[in-house]
Amino acid sequence: MSDRGSGISRAVFSHRPLVIMAGAMTVLFAVATVGLIVDDRTLVNASLWAKPWKFSISIALYTVTLSWMITLLPKWRRAGWWAGTVVAVALAADMVLLVWQIAFRGRQLHFNVAGELDRTINGWLANAAFTAWGATLVLGVLLLFQKLPDKAQASAVRGGLAVALTGLMLGMLMFGPKPEQEAMWQAGMKSPVVGGHSVGVPDGGPGLPLIGWSTTGGDLRIPHFVGMHALQLLPLLAALLLMLATRFPVLRDELVRRRLMRTATAGYFGLVALVTWQALRGQSIVRPDFWTMAAGAGLVLGVAAAVWGVLAVTPAPDIRKTPALHDLK
Repeated sequence: MSDRGSGISRAVFSHRPLVIMAGAMTVLFAVATVGLIVDDRTLVNASLWAKPWKFSISIALYTVTLSWMITLLPKWRRAGWWAGTVVAVALAADMVLLVWQIAFRGRQLHFNVAGELDRTINGWLANAAFTAWGATLVLGVLLLFQKLPDKAQASAVRGGLAVALTGLMLGMLMFGPKPEQEAMWQAGMKSPVVGGHSVGVPDGGPGLPLIGWSTTGGDLRIPHFVGMHALQLLPLLAALLLMLATRFPVLRDELVRRRLMRTATAGYFGLVALVTWQALRGQSIVRPDFWTMAAGAGLVLGVAAAVWGVLAVTPAPDIRKTPALHDLK
């Protein structure tokens, strides 16, 4: 392995609690995959193992990415380490509750208030999730005040954290009571669930394979998911731009790449807003109406115009004076 590859590996796996959490999620992913194949039990018209399968993937990616981001702190590294440790512990608590409630008790996890233990688990789950969000926010603030060596990478990391924190908070939209639940309370009855994923249709209806997003109504899991994974996608885009700099000299200017990353971050925020608006209108992701498609087209054209503007106003570089790729690390 090259020195560069070894350095990346050391960076990714530097924070032991987060790495242990990622390893545990990899094991859970394997177990859940087997469960999807051999276990025919269901919860809310989906495989009992679907939620552990999805959560294990997301959390493994999330924790590995945070482990790498902590290595970008030239100062306040210790504070970043503790923030990462809090995230790891909080997410571990969430996943223990998830496996216990779903795999062992065979009960619905989120929105379930049918019994006293169900309500207690929901409370613990919410507290752990808010703790992980707060610790991630601390890490974002620490990175905001760091001078990172590459301006484009700095924009990608900060933008990714900002969008991810927004996406995580959008998950709160799922926990408000739905109209039919409020109607039950007004009629003097108790609803066994409070909140839900779907808008305009009941939870558990027709959905996309494995991920389960509704194909008949809005689904609030989509903006939550899309926003959360900006944490990986925007830094990956910054890395891609750096790779492309070997073929396109204009990208060797880190200020150009920074402007492109800021454009990508704004476009990503626009995408999160678009899918949130679509879900809140009770519209399926696979059945967009005219206004959703028009807004999406406007977003694409706006981002494309901004990218063209960045590249058009950049003077052609003198290749003789352009630094080699290894100088851009």
